[in-house]
Amino acid sequence: MRQALARRIAAQLPAAGEKVTAIPGLSLYRRTAPSACNPSTYGPSLGLFVQGRKRVNLGGTAYLCELATFLLTSVDVPVVSQIIEASEAVPLLSLLLRLEIPMVRDILGREEFPVTAGPAQGRGIAMGQASAELLGACCRLLDLLETPADIPFLGDLLQREIVYRLLRSPQGERLRAIATAGEQSNRTAKAVAWLRTNYAKPLRVEELASVAQMGVSTLHHHFRTLTAMSPLQYQKHLRLYAARERMLTEGLDAATAAYEVGYESTSQFSREYRRHFGQSPMRDVRARQLAGPAETLAD
Repeated sequence: MRQALARRIAAQLPAAGEKVTAIPGLSLYRRTAPSACNPSTYGPSLGLFVQGRKRVNLGGTAYLCELATFLLTSVDVPVVSQIIEASEAVPLLSLLLRLEIPMVRDILGREEFPVTAGPAQGRGIAMGQASAELLGACCRLLDLLETPADIPFLGDLLQREIVYRLLRSPQGERLRAIATAGEQSNRTAKAVAWLRTNYAKPLRVEELASVAQMGVSTLHHHFRTLTAMSPLQYQKHLRLYAARERMLTEGLDAATAAYEVGYESTSQFSREYRRHFGQSPMRDVRARQLAGPAETLAD
């Protein structure tokens, strides 16, 4: 099944690159060379790797992606990733499927879905070995690319099957906890979502704790458990990436971008930017422009 899925991805991408498919939320990747370490953010998604090797690091924990392993990300998390094995002869082949939490919640709400209890606390990212059933569902999803007229009807059904397979896996408990109202992970995810919307505002931890309906110390504990960062560190991460994106897409200078994402001091912004990305804002932006599109879950 892994080889069958690899053939389908390779057929869709005969050359190195990325393909955003006609199936909502599904992208395919083919990479033919190792890469440098790349800091980025992963949102709720399934990343499935069928050829090549890639390392993803979250909060000091490394995940080696290879040979039908998958990364299940249940909430936006900051990571550092690196392709460590890819070539023209044996490219890295992978797919990324964005997960819609309302769909997860709907599946969990069905009476037929078995109720399980397991360890739900942990990082917002988990690694697992793809089952034959999960690989088969992904193969059938890619087959729809050959019959585009079927995508509006069958695409949603197959994505629901994939979510079902993930929820039934040992890693699915993380996803269930994020989607279930009242769970600590669900309330922490609300704080993460609030920060993503309001990152440019001054951070008042008491207000964030109120959003999560937790005490301040409890929020700190669960926030760090889920994202490997404190709320303040997470806000800084969001601001730096937002500033980088605005400099890249809108042509803003560093001072303007810093002000728009909430920094009051340009020098502080430049120091933190260099510490995070390894070089000054303008030098980093020029390098990104020369390198092409920003890297993603496959990079």
